Amino acid sequence: MAFQCQRDCYMKEFVTSVVSCCPAELKQEVNGRKETLKGFNVVLQDTVLFPEGGGQPDDHGLIGEGPVLRVTRQGPDAVHFVTSPLEVGQEVRVKVDWERRFDHMQQHSGQHLITALADMMFGYKTTSWDLGRHRSTIELDTASMKAAQIQELEEAVNEKIRAQIPVNVQLLSLNDPAVEKVRSRGLPDDHAGPIRIIDIEGVDANMCCGTHVTNLSHLQVIKLLGTEKGKKNKTNLIFLAGNRVLKYAEKSYSTERSLVSLLKTGPDEHVEAVEKLQKSVKLFQKTNLSLLRDMAVLIAQNVKNNPERGNFFSLHKKEGDNEFMNIIANEINTEETLVFLTVGEEKGPGLFLLAGPRGQVTELGPRILALLQGKGAGKNGRFQGKANSLARREEVEELLRQHCKHHSSEK
Repeated sequence: MAFQCQRDCYMKEFVTSVVSCCPAELKQEVNGRKETLKGFNVVLQDTVLFPEGGGQPDDHGLIGEGPVLRVTRQGPDAVHFVTSPLEVGQEVRVKVDWERRFDHMQQHSGQHLITALADMMFGYKTTSWDLGRHRSTIELDTASMKAAQIQELEEAVNEKIRAQIPVNVQLLSLNDPAVEKVRSRGLPDDHAGPIRIIDIEGVDANMCCGTHVTNLSHLQVIKLLGTEKGKKNKTNLIFLAGNRVLKYAEKSYSTERSLVSLLKTGPDEHVEAVEKLQKSVKLFQKTNLSLLRDMAVLIAQNVKNNPERGNFFSLHKKEGDNEFMNIIANEINTEETLVFLTVGEEKGPGLFLLAGPRGQVTELGPRILALLQGKGAGKNGRFQGKANSLARREEVEELLRQHCKHHSSEK
């Protein structure tokens, strides 16, 4: 059975009736967390909302005023997930999210065109494809693709677009001899009814259930961004079609203008300017590291030369790293002195090091870890790690100071 969205891919609204409405749940990911939403699965007499299939995501839209959150195919039916119940037999108006739909039409028809020409020109077969949110990929059965081939393919697909070649839909019976001549990766196990063929005149005929443009000119333009290494000696060809190319150009131009302002150079000098900045940053980091090492030694020497230093030393510094703290600990005689060092934001995350007599460090390390909400481990008189928050650093300091006083009074 062909849905209305497949018979007329450009129809944006459609009046139909409710066949069934059953309680259901939808598992979805919101801000990286999996959630289960309670709602209803609705089957309509017909629909302009495409159910997910053929590598194409489902449509979004409305049934009445209620949003449709998912559309899936179950046998001959398109099942719409909504949050509010609908009455069986009720007449409803279905509206498609046209911007999303037309984007999918452009990417899907673009994939058919690229796939056909990649096979025709280089013998590279398409083994799968992915219509992504921002870019799409075609998996080609080749270990690599040369830059010259990508350019040649891009020129060829855009030439076909400029030629305004019609794209037609044919419905064939399963035993029609013409079915043997079309490109296909197989039918779903639950397929029923006629076979749907997408025919780009003189270019390609492919079995497909998706929504497509009626003329290649509606693709506007295709940009091949390049390739990535695929799995098992295959290559992923990355592409944009239609409005995505315009959005990509707009975003690229906006980025270019920002870089002009930041780097104080024209676009042609951006790479050179960034390379110079990287070299300067590396030199600065190297100099800064050297200064931190020298500072660590001086801090440790001042502690050692202080006759009133006692048996406890504590220091916090915003700038620094593990090496900075370990240099200080190495320079101080930690067999007699308990040393507590931290680096990072005063109330934010950072690094810590506790060094001193083994018994004391083994006893106190886990308690410090809990207060700093951190992760770490210790051995041989050292306990160090990452702190999620240094906000309770003063509490740790007081704990260690009291411990050292108690330890001194026992001697």
